[in-house]
Amino acid sequence: MLLVAGVAASVMMQVMNTMQNQALQTGQDTIRDISSGLRVMQISGYANSTKITQLGFFVTTTAGSEAIDLSTTTLSLSDTNVQSILNYDTDSFSSSVSNGLFNTINSSNLTSSKFGLIVVRDADSSCTVSSPSINSDDLVVLIVNATKCFSGIDVRTKFTGKIIPERGINGMIGFTTPNVFVDTIIELS
Repeated sequence: MLLVAGVAASVMMQVMNTMQNQALQTGQDTIRDISSGLRVMQISGYANSTKITQLGFFVTTTAGSEAIDLSTTTLSLSDTNVQSILNYDTDSFSSSVSNGLFNTINSSNLTSSKFGLIVVRDADSSCTVSSPSINSDDLVVLIVNATKCFSGIDVRTKFTGKIIPERGINGMIGFTTPNVFVDTIIELS
C-alpha cells in the first residue's frame, strides 16, 4: 500500500509540475501579446490636384513593447468599396528620408499587395532591409501606392484599416479625406 501511495504521489507531483510550467508559459505569452504592439502616429497623403496617389503611415511601437518584425506585419486598408491587404516589399526600403518623404523610394515599384518602408528614427540600427524590426523609440513610415491599390483616392473618402503585427496590439487607422486637395502633402490624421 505504501508503494502504491508513493507512485501515485510521484505521478501527481509530475502532473502539477507540468501544469505549473504550462501556466507560467501561458502567462508570459499573454503579457507579451498585451504589452507589445504598434501605434500609428500620423498619416500623410501625397496628392495631385484631383486624387491622393500615395499614403504614408508613421508607425512606432507601443510603450513597453518588445521588438516588432515588420516583415511579418500586414497592412489592411479599406475605402468601403475596395479592401487591400499589403505586406512588406524588400525592394522598397530606405534607411533614411532623402529628397522628401514621398520621393525617397520609387512608389511606382509598389503593387496593390506591397508596402514600402522608410526609416525615420532608429538609434540602434535594428531596422534593416532584410530584418525590418522596430523597437522602443524607433519611427518608420509605411508607404502605399494608392493609385495601384484604389485607383487613387478621391475627396470625401472614408478610410479604415489596421497594421497587424505577428504578435501584439494592432495599429488602428481611420480618416476621411478633405473636400478639396489644396496642397500636395495632406495631413490625414
